[in-house]
Amino acid sequence: MTTVVDAALSPGGLTDTQRQVVELAREFAREHIEPRAAEWDRTKEFPRKVIDELGKLGFLGMTVPDRYDGMGFDYVTYLLALEELAAADAGIAVSVGIQNAIPATMLLRHGSEAQKERWLRPLARGELLVGFALSEPDAGSDPAGMHAQAVRDGSGWVLNGMKAWATNGGTADLMMVMVRTDASDARRGAKGISTFIVPTGTPGYRAGRPEDKMGLRASNTSTVALEDLRLPADALLGEEGMGFVYSMEGLEAGRLGIGAQAVGIARRALEHCVSYCAERRQFDRPLRDFQGVQFKLADMATRIAAARALAHAAAARKDRGEPVREHASMAKLFASETAMWVTTQAVQLFGGYGYMRDFPVEKLFRDAKVTEIYEGTSEIQRIVIARGLYGA
Repeated sequence: MTTVVDAALSPGGLTDTQRQVVELAREFAREHIEPRAAEWDRTKEFPRKVIDELGKLGFLGMTVPDRYDGMGFDYVTYLLALEELAAADAGIAVSVGIQNAIPATMLLRHGSEAQKERWLRPLARGELLVGFALSEPDAGSDPAGMHAQAVRDGSGWVLNGMKAWATNGGTADLMMVMVRTDASDARRGAKGISTFIVPTGTPGYRAGRPEDKMGLRASNTSTVALEDLRLPADALLGEEGMGFVYSMEGLEAGRLGIGAQAVGIARRALEHCVSYCAERRQFDRPLRDFQGVQFKLADMATRIAAARALAHAAAARKDRGEPVREHASMAKLFASETAMWVTTQAVQLFGGYGYMRDFPVEKLFRDAKVTEIYEGTSEIQRIVIARGLYGA
């Protein structure tokens, strides 16, 4: 079945570049990712060699301008590629998405030229795998409530604290870490948070064991302990006290990526259902001949197309330099809830087989759930959207 929206993107459909990127991403995903996705899911293996191969092809630097050795793709093209990777394995897609969205955005917008030369270029070339640490055990939806602290020590900084649910926390070469830089007796809320560039080989950086997650099991998620971790002055990104603002900018881009990831999960579930309902027979007829099944498939296809169109519309706004905060939240909200709904229907259509790990929709169902949680829960997205209605 057709897997890429064409006319909805532009009057002429996909550009030649977009079509080539989609074809490359799909070919790589189907040859190197999907055949091993179930194995990675069972073993919680983080396939670093596959990630490195994606880096060599440019997929870890899609959103970085070519002047910094990136591919310089627009965000619509980036979402098209990410959807293809997510359709094969959402765990791989989240590592690619994190790299392209949050650290790349933060370094590009707020890094010094020296930081861009040292960190952004190798990131874009896929030579460095980068992660992001914002949340803490007691600060999830309210990251401004974090406690991890950085204090000045001569010209440098010393970091202490605990971060939670850090994507690539145990596998990244470099982490963007949010900690407080305000004084403990003079807290400034969100204005007291700063961003630090932390090489994971730095003494005092300690990643915990990989979390045993419901889904996205090929993606490394861990706690990160910061224990008297010493950094030079140039490890501070941008201005002191602006880290929360920087992270929210990065999350705007990240939420677009989660929207594409969710569409990829949902699309693959639908593709499996279309094939299964053509082959599976009950009462001497293939399932696809039953109107109740047809209605489910039609609703699944419609919601997926709508989610993709919403995500691409938000990405197009970003490409035009327009504000996307509420639009990114709408895209993530609708796409993630679509993915959860579609994969639920997929398990139902597969019946008892859908509940078995031998069939692919069970994994897609588990992978879909987290898209409603990370990088801002669905409830947080609704708050962001509602505040935008009042100009807040």
